[in-house]
Amino acid sequence: MSDIGKNFIKFTRYNLLPPSDQAMGLPQPPLQTVPQDAKEFIELPTPEINDENVKSFKTLADNRKSVRKYSDTPLSLEELSFLLWCSQGVKKIAGDKATFRTVPSAGARHAIETYILVNNVTGLETGIYWYNALEHKISPIIISESIADKITEACFSQKFVKESALTFIWVADIYRMSWRYVDRGFRYLFLDAGHICQNVYLAAESINCGACAIAAYEDDDMNALLKLDFEKQFVIYLATVGKKLR
Repeated sequence: MSDIGKNFIKFTRYNLLPPSDQAMGLPQPPLQTVPQDAKEFIELPTPEINDENVKSFKTLADNRKSVRKYSDTPLSLEELSFLLWCSQGVKKIAGDKATFRTVPSAGARHAIETYILVNNVTGLETGIYWYNALEHKISPIIISESIADKITEACFSQKFVKESALTFIWVADIYRMSWRYVDRGFRYLFLDAGHICQNVYLAAESINCGACAIAAYEDDDMNALLKLDFEKQFVIYLATVGKKLR
């Protein structure tokens, strides 16, 4: 085994960090990064699920597991709205300084952008969409029947990616975190992605859906499909969601 992992932990210790850009008075990066291809936005319904059978937290935690087989029942736009809100919803905006969301983040940096591969959501075309968390809207980025095949292939051909109703693709925005935490911020990006994904698991369970986290994918291929500049952003985590088989 190489020393890559050990060196990552070693060289991101606080005592080795140089002064951050924040400490040196450099301007803060924006609260979210809008993709160049985000030219139109789709309003999402209020993220409420009115269901008398909503499960208790303990039931959700007890039943939470990775689900890789889904029914062909589509998700509704209301259910998509609910999942996006539970995983990255903005509860409060503190000017241009910070956002407070439904998940924790180091220093309230919230340096994770949410993209979704839509395969089977009522009213939406197949394609990649970006979630505008500040306004709770989505924007189509790539509308194509073939994009699901390309994303699936980049995930080492794990077929449940294409068979899911949707797949979350979380993108880390490096400078939004490193502006404050320098190299140690890389640790926090991975922690934040975990917080978000766990909320997806629990939110999905609450609406009779299953979810499955994915960490196995070709980094370069995935970044290229989303047109990301690896020096600034990179795909950090994915998760499929779909209605459970009866």
